[in-house]
Amino acid sequence: MEKPGQKLKQPPLPGGGAKRRTSMFEKENFAQLLKERIRNSSHDVCGTEPVEQESMAEFGKTELFALKAMTKLRYANTYRMEPNNKFQAHLVGKKIQQILTNRLQEVNYDGATSNFLCTSISEEIIASVKAMGFDRYKYVVTVLTVEKTGQAINIASRWLWDVARDDWVSAKCEMESFVVLALLVACYFE
Repeated sequence: MEKPGQKLKQPPLPGGGAKRRTSMFEKENFAQLLKERIRNSSHDVCGTEPVEQESMAEFGKTELFALKAMTKLRYANTYRMEPNNKFQAHLVGKKIQQILTNRLQEVNYDGATSNFLCTSISEEIIASVKAMGFDRYKYVVTVLTVEKTGQAINIASRWLWDVARDDWVSAKCEMESFVVLALLVACYFE
């Protein structure tokens, strides 16, 4: 039994008389440990306060470039619930209709190449809508090509969304031998 005020004996270090690991709380060891951790780390470096008589001049250029590459920009929360530039469906609808009429003026329907046509039209629609600068929106574009053979067609879409911020636009371009339908859904992304 130990008496009060008596110091406990430290158990021997594993591996015999191995050297004790340096402590980061000692000023002379802190700089060395920090350099080793930065060189060996692949995680973000949020920043540290400089220790007395230490400067970044002791790091080489390669270490500084590696340090910049490892750090990530972090942004503070804005707690903003509305976009600065709200999605305007009437402008987007006009732009989609213009893209469809320009792209399909001299095109004949071919079932083998219609999927490439749909892909290129949807990429052009996404690029033009992103260029309009509506912030905090993600877009889903669906382009459908249907050959006219006297059939009827019903198309339906379902979405779970916020009625106040999310919106959709559809456009149709009818040619002699086929019909192209485009649907763009703009979902607000906080």
